[in-house]
Amino acid sequence: MTTQTSPIDISFDDAPPRRRSVGRIIGISVFGLIAGIVVLALVAAGFVAWTVQRSFPTLDGTVQTPGLNAQIEVMRTEQGAATIVANTTGDLFFAQGYVHAQDRFWEMDFRRHVTSGRLSELFGESQLETDMFLRTLGWRAVAEQEVELLDDTVRGYYQAYADGVNAYLAEHRGAEASLEYAILDLQNPGYEIEPWTVADSLAWLKAMAWDLRENIEAETERALLAQEHTPEQIAELYPAYPYDRNPTIVPVPTTARAASAGSGEDAGVRTASIAWTEVGSVVEAASTLLGGAGEGIGSNSWVVSGDLTESGLPLLANDPHLGASMPSIWHQVDLKCRVVTETCPFDVAGFGFSGVPGVIIGHNAHIAWGFTNLTTDVVDLYIEAVQGDQYWRDGVLVPLEIRHETISVAGGDDVDLEIRSTVHGPIVSGLTDDFTAVADGDIPGGAPEGSEYAVALQWTALQPGTTGASIFALDVAKDWEGFQAAAALFDVPAQNLIYADTAGNIGYQTPGKLPIRGAGDGSLPQPGWDSAYDWTGFIPFEELPSVTNPSQGYIVTANNAVVGAEYPYFLTNDWDYGWRAARIATLIQRQVATGKLTAEGMQEIQADKEFWMGLQLAAAYKDVPIADEKAAAAVQLLRAWDGQNDADSPAAAYANVLWDTLAVRLFADAGAPLTSQSRLFLVVDTLLDDPDSPWWQAAGGPRDAVLADVAVDAYARMVELQGENTRNWNWGSLHALRLTSSTFGSSGIAPIEWLFNRGPFPVGGGSSVVDATGWVVGESFETVTVPSMRMIVDLSDFDLSLWNHLTGNSGHAFHPNYVDQAEDWAHVRLSPWPFSRAAVKAAAAHTLVLAPAD
Repeated sequence: MTTQTSPIDISFDDAPPRRRSVGRIIGISVFGLIAGIVVLALVAAGFVAWTVQRSFPTLDGTVQTPGLNAQIEVMRTEQGAATIVANTTGDLFFAQGYVHAQDRFWEMDFRRHVTSGRLSELFGESQLETDMFLRTLGWRAVAEQEVELLDDTVRGYYQAYADGVNAYLAEHRGAEASLEYAILDLQNPGYEIEPWTVADSLAWLKAMAWDLRENIEAETERALLAQEHTPEQIAELYPAYPYDRNPTIVPVPTTARAASAGSGEDAGVRTASIAWTEVGSVVEAASTLLGGAGEGIGSNSWVVSGDLTESGLPLLANDPHLGASMPSIWHQVDLKCRVVTETCPFDVAGFGFSGVPGVIIGHNAHIAWGFTNLTTDVVDLYIEAVQGDQYWRDGVLVPLEIRHETISVAGGDDVDLEIRSTVHGPIVSGLTDDFTAVADGDIPGGAPEGSEYAVALQWTALQPGTTGASIFALDVAKDWEGFQAAAALFDVPAQNLIYADTAGNIGYQTPGKLPIRGAGDGSLPQPGWDSAYDWTGFIPFEELPSVTNPSQGYIVTANNAVVGAEYPYFLTNDWDYGWRAARIATLIQRQVATGKLTAEGMQEIQADKEFWMGLQLAAAYKDVPIADEKAAAAVQLLRAWDGQNDADSPAAAYANVLWDTLAVRLFADAGAPLTSQSRLFLVVDTLLDDPDSPWWQAAGGPRDAVLADVAVDAYARMVELQGENTRNWNWGSLHALRLTSSTFGSSGIAPIEWLFNRGPFPVGGGSSVVDATGWVVGESFETVTVPSMRMIVDLSDFDLSLWNHLTGNSGHAFHPNYVDQAEDWAHVRLSPWPFSRAAVKAAAAHTLVLAPAD
């Protein structure tokens, strides 16, 4: 999986100026002045404390609220994880909505403004361009269509959830709901919270799909590279998946038939010279807010059969990698019907999203499941030939679909937005001033003369789907058949689903709405005027990759290739290259060779920090002479290094700086993209075995000379960063994680940022490392993507399971559960996860009763 929201810039230029201190006040003694200051400080501190704490939720006692059929228990652990026990599904999801509003309503409100393109209503004109882009995509409109697709039962779950949110809001407005509303009132006084709706919940699933989209950045990069690089150079920079060295998830697909789509090889030739320069900027408009599908977005999951475990039943592990966020994207919850029946079937625990009912990842009393990003290509870009309000399709001008929407702007005038769409989707070019025009070079296939070029985006998530119903089907599934039925409903975002059950079975299923393409393969922008490049349908669910109880006794998914080249349908050219998957498989095999696997052993795998590329560099430098003695001594650190990116390791610090320096030297000056360290690992590893490659010569070669220069430059960088004493070098502080609020954390006003931000936290791990704390080559070593949560489910006894997530369950700054899990997260320490009724009661630190109002 994955979604984060990246910080947005909110200014307070209209705030009143500070009153200057009075320099001369006759007759006031020094003592009196100091006393006055102390009194004012105490009053101010008391006011701030009251303002901060007034939104903290009630955790104990009884609260009466209208809309309930019977009493509901909400038991919370010391870490704030809530177990909700109710008689009916209506009461159960009402209470989940109430609890989410207690813990995270500002986050929920902010998210619905994101998904509906209404941030300008909150923060003013600074968010207008982002709103224009998000309105153009139309997530909210799609969500409203999806509401109509829900059956009565599922719609009832969502409505009960919304009723619970609104019941809480009826008694908590403004700063009583969250501290952020007090800050917002400084810039946008009079803002009124709206009631929560079913569409608000469904729309957030679109934001998650955007965060986990694949290929659009790589598609853009290849299109831009095609202007100045040969096809051979592009092939070197984007090599095929290394099937000979790294694993696939399903080596032999269990079901398949001959595909009607072509291989796409000819399409690659036909589209490679399309000169296109817009989408990088288009995507940036939303990526600034939601986070790009960049370095580190992915996940690890694996499941081990009972044949290999100490208990004799499966173990399942999952850690989705998403952008670092404050608060964490996840909320821990346990939903229990007091008596499990057909009409109240829920007994499920795990991780969910505030704003969305149900459990997204976790386990019930029968099965456990985990997600990783499938990384298939479900987004395509089309170059459209537009003339006025029409565009060309197969030699005929057809009308654009045009609609208008009004964007309200806090403190400003309303803005009218014209949205134009083609058969492929919305036109996303021309949304900001810095978008460049599509190059009018020689486009293969020939656009009609007199046309202007525009870029349209086709994406599976812009069609109404059934993911909103799949959540509940997963939550109540009892076996593999029920799990597959739920997976068939999970259409976006495309994910890898792993499975285990208490009967001892393990499995893997590809879900998702995966397109079948015509002439192209989606790796480059396609000519929209030629219908031969259109999608022709979707891969039937029964022919998607799937496996149960494989002979090796385990399944690993880490965004690596799902299937080999023999699979008849094209999925993507842009898999992760499999270094994490290979390492996890190696560690499983190593543990099995010395004994049976346990939950503790699974946790050790999650904590593994081996930096594969660092070890390759250590080997490459063995025979490279380095004249600079201090740089040579730094390289010597790598000789005895075990390859682990531990936070306190000097060698890890130097290895990562060395890697960054080399990658920039080889590719940045050549205009080659530095995104995806997984890809660059393979590219550079190949170059290390080819000392005569032109890439070395372009970097000032030959190879060994470049490596020697890079070692000296890396040493100089380390001295600048952490001093000359190598014993003081450490990877953790260089790679530290700052937890920044998605809204006011980048306001530019230090006291406000202090209220909401936390850190930095020194962390180990790295990019394409099992402990996947991602950073961006050529920019900074700071951690930007993270294992957003970690869980290990023990199918032999669910009470032996473990869990943890990035920050804490509360979204309230200064609440005890705001950031109480961060230190454990940084050290890969997981907490006990109670599930049985007895374990839940024993772990309960607080119990709140929600009772029907008289």
